[in-house]
Parts: sequence; structure tokens; C-alpha cells
Amino acid sequence: MSPKPGVLEPLRVRIRRFQFIVGLGFLSLVLGTMLGVSLMIRLRDPLGALPSDVLRLFVAVVLQNLWILAVLPALCYAVARVVALRPWSTALGAAMTGGVFVVALGFVSDGTDMLTHGWGLASALRLATFVGGILLSVWGIRAARTAAERGSSAAQVKAVERQSEYDEFLKAAEAGGARLEQRDQAASTAAAPSTAPAAPEGQESPPGEAPKTPAA
Repeated sequence: MSPKPGVLEPLRVRIRRFQFIVGLGFLSLVLGTMLGVSLMIRLRDPLGALPSDVLRLFVAVVLQNLWILAVLPALCYAVARVVALRPWSTALGAAMTGGVFVVALGFVSDGTDMLTHGWGLASALRLATFVGGILLSVWGIRAARTAAERGSSAAQVKAVERQSEYDEFLKAAEAGGARLEQRDQAASTAAAPSTAPAAPEGQESPPGEAPKTPAA
């Protein structure tokens, strides 16, 4: 006996939501990596001219993590304007997806060296950018939902105003039609004959009286 369609529907909704979050994180990682590499190539000379190594490291970490600091919050905001998203689950899921891909790429390129690498300023900056990107994504989703609700409320108010204007126009049109109908009735009444028809020839007595016959 096959299960009812309504039983599996919540599971299907969760699977689609999980696929959407994974796709959002992967897309933000790809776009952010392309943007960050392009900026690093163009800003190579200005970065080398910075006076402090800490400042150069900070700028490099920010450019490397543009996918979570800028691209992911922007995508979350754009999507949340159309689709109702859960702020924390969407932001955490998309960020974890991108982070897993980054760790996997680092493991492929560096091997186990990345696991034995000591904790330093660069790692702390990466962790800070990761947490900051999640918070920015949550803020973007909430801001988008607030803007969408305001737009929906404004659209409802405009719809009510248009409906009231249409009702007033309809009432005015009905009143004008009634006045025209009354005017036509008055004109037809005035055009009707107001005198009685003339008596037949040879009948001198008014209607309602017996004709007088001459005496024999």
C-alpha cells in the first residue's frame, strides 16, 4: 500500500530547503572567490605598499573571504525579498557549506599540513570573518523580510484606495445614469399630447351628454 502524498510532503519540503541552502552557499563561494581573486590581482601593488604586515594580512583575509562577508549576505537579501527564509538556519547552512568546500580545497592542496598548522593571527581573522559573515547574512534576511512586509502593506493600502476610488466612480456613474433616465422620462412626458381628441363631425354635444334630437 503506497503512503499518502501528505505524509511525505514535509520531508520533501525539508529536502528542497536543504538543497537550496547548499546551492546558495556554493554559489556564494564561487562568485566570492572569483571576485576576491580579481581584486587581489588588481590590488597587488597597493597591498605591497602597505606599511604594516598586520594590515596587509587583514586586507588579504578580507579579500579571500568576500564570499561570506559580501556575496552571501547580498544573495540572502535578494532571495529573502522573494522567498520567506529562516534567518539563522539559512545563514548557518550556507556558511557551513562554503566553509566545508574551503576546507576541502585546502586539504587537497596542502594535505595534512593544514591540520597541524598552529593557531595564529590569520586563523583568528578567518574565524572572525566567518562569524561576521553569518551575522551579516542573518541581518540581510531579516532586513529583506521587513522590506517585503512593508511593500506588501503599501500594496494593500493602495489596493484599498483604488477600490474606494472605483466605488465612488461607480456611484457617481449610477447617479448620472439615474439623472439621465429621469430627464428622458420628463422629456417624453412633455412631448405627449395634453388635449383630448376632437369630437366626431356632426357631434356638437360634449362627451358624456346624450345628443339632442330635433322634435318631429
